[in-house]
Amino acid sequence: MAPQAAVKMEVLEQGAASASPAPSATVAAERTPPSRPDAGEARSDWMSGAMLSAARWFVRLSALFAGLAAWHYASSRGLTLYIRFEHVPGPLKVAEAFINHLQQAAFYMHIGASLRRIAISYSLATGIGITLGLLMGRSRIIRDLIYPYIEILRPIPGVAWIPLAILLWPTEEGSIIYITFLGAVFPIVLNTIHGVEQTPEVLVRAAQSLGASRLCIFTNVVLPGALPSICAGLAIGMGVSWFSLLAGEIISGQYGIGYFTWNAYSIINPPDIVVGMLTIGLLGASSTALVHLLTRPALAWQRKAR
Repeated sequence: MAPQAAVKMEVLEQGAASASPAPSATVAAERTPPSRPDAGEARSDWMSGAMLSAARWFVRLSALFAGLAAWHYASSRGLTLYIRFEHVPGPLKVAEAFINHLQQAAFYMHIGASLRRIAISYSLATGIGITLGLLMGRSRIIRDLIYPYIEILRPIPGVAWIPLAILLWPTEEGSIIYITFLGAVFPIVLNTIHGVEQTPEVLVRAAQSLGASRLCIFTNVVLPGALPSICAGLAIGMGVSWFSLLAGEIISGQYGIGYFTWNAYSIINPPDIVVGMLTIGLLGASSTALVHLLTRPALAWQRKAR
């Protein structure tokens, strides 16, 4: 019996020795950092995104070239179906006129004057519009006091404001900036109100149940929730501000791209008319793209949620 007992003890000791490394192996496995994403997959995702972006830009440029080709054909043939193209300059004449103006300092003075007016009026509209929109969206009393004025004044076009603006402001520059400000502020106010109203009430109640103050709820719940609508209002306001600016420059300006376009019409210079129109479109598109670029970091949380 003694040899059998000794054999059993030896077998048990060997089993314990073989089983003991298991915990250390488990700990080592737990401490092993998770494997990083495959570089090939990341590169494949980047390539697919780049190809998709290139395809979209190809479609956009193709549409622009198709429009230019149709414009060239209609103006060169002098098509007169219902719309008359016989007096419309072709894209080649417009491009020639545009290149000539790029070599003149007066053209840049007109662009600089318009950009300065846009910068001043749009900055004022952004600050005042967002502030009023946030207050009106959170306070029923403030909304009842201000909203009737907005609804009455908002439908009035910029051209209709010109006579009163000339009477109100001592300088033409002030009247043009005032008209441009009116065009930009209303979309910003209304979109800000909409964004505040669309904030989920369940989030506000959850913050209140956790003991958050009204200021904390406003800055950490309401304002982030309203940012998408605010950014949309800023982009819309930029486009409307150019429309209002040109109305003011045409009537009471001496410099600016709107005055340049109107002056070309007065002296019957069709290529310069189209040059002014295209310049307005390029400046408006560029400024709106700049607004999207500046507001993009504020919406980073929205892209991550998707």
